Amino acid sequence: MPTSDVGVLIPVEVHFDELDPMSMLHNSRYQVWVERAWGEFWRGQGFGGESGFEGDGFHVVKAFSITYDLPVTGFEKRAVHLWMEHMGNASATAGFRVCSADGDTTHAHGTRTVVRLDSLTFRPTPWSDRARETARLIEVPTPAL
Repeated sequence: MPTSDVGVLIPVEVHFDELDPMSMLHNSRYQVWVERAWGEFWRGQGFGGESGFEGDGFHVVKAFSITYDLPVTGFEKRAVHLWMEHMGNASATAGFRVCSADGDTTHAHGTRTVVRLDSLTFRPTPWSDRARETARLIEVPTPAL
């Protein structure tokens, strides 16, 4: 898992209605936070268009895995740490951590794989060059052989 110097930290806030009866973040909210963080990252790079689903924004989640490491409790600020692990022809696998605002403490980590679709045929279609360039901004460096 990369440190916070790779990728990007997207700030998130804990809201009262996201906590379970034990004052812990409900497990379903972690995925929502990750999805919102990805949306914020791509919109911040100028992707999404009017509906949010034009061009490279028209994709579906193929796989999502998460491991819960340490509960999120209380209302202090948190972050979602995002990085790109692999960008294929029409798919992309990214890593994430739900963490403290400074990135030092990990609450959960995992991966998310998406497939870009053609909006008319709903068949996989290649990412644009612009999306590939943007993904490189948060790409995990490949180890030298």
